[in-house]
Amino acid sequence: MSEELVLDSLRRRMRAMFSLYEEATATMNAAQVNHREREGVLPMAFSLFHFINLADTASAALMGGPPLWDASWESRIQPGIADHGKHRTVAEMQHQQIGDFPAFIEYMKAVFARIETWLAKLAPPELGRVMVQRPFPPQLASTFSARVAGDQGITVLDGIECWIYQHGLRHMGEIELARSFVGLQGMTS
Repeated sequence: MSEELVLDSLRRRMRAMFSLYEEATATMNAAQVNHREREGVLPMAFSLFHFINLADTASAALMGGPPLWDASWESRIQPGIADHGKHRTVAEMQHQQIGDFPAFIEYMKAVFARIETWLAKLAPPELGRVMVQRPFPPQLASTFSARVAGDQGITVLDGIECWIYQHGLRHMGEIELARSFVGLQGMTS
């Protein structure tokens, strides 16, 4: 399979996944997003903030620049916990809330636009560039991307696939289930 074909597929799949997030957030309100089903169950606010904030961080690492998230976004969005929660427990993150949902949607769309602009300009040979060489640091060694990585380490293609695409689909599944808790339908069949 050619690098051009892989990159074209990535661009289309990323746009499709982002459209699911855009459609989901357009059909929900802050009360639904912040709904806590019960103790020990993460609200949609967690899945949304966690994925978008990590996609921002991961894409910044892939692009070689800073993430969009800063004190200004934090003050506008007002997350209950100003942390994506990757290294926190469910007990800690079950209290995640999004204070200003329209501001969050604006941040989400900015992250998506930045990723899509970068992918549109990405040269196919860049997909094979190694981002993180083996041996992996302890914090990375137990991740899905470490399992996917080849002998050399985690490539740009691995990072796009694992850190953004597969991660985003995982959390969309959680969002689809959580939508049923607040009387909304799923996004796909």
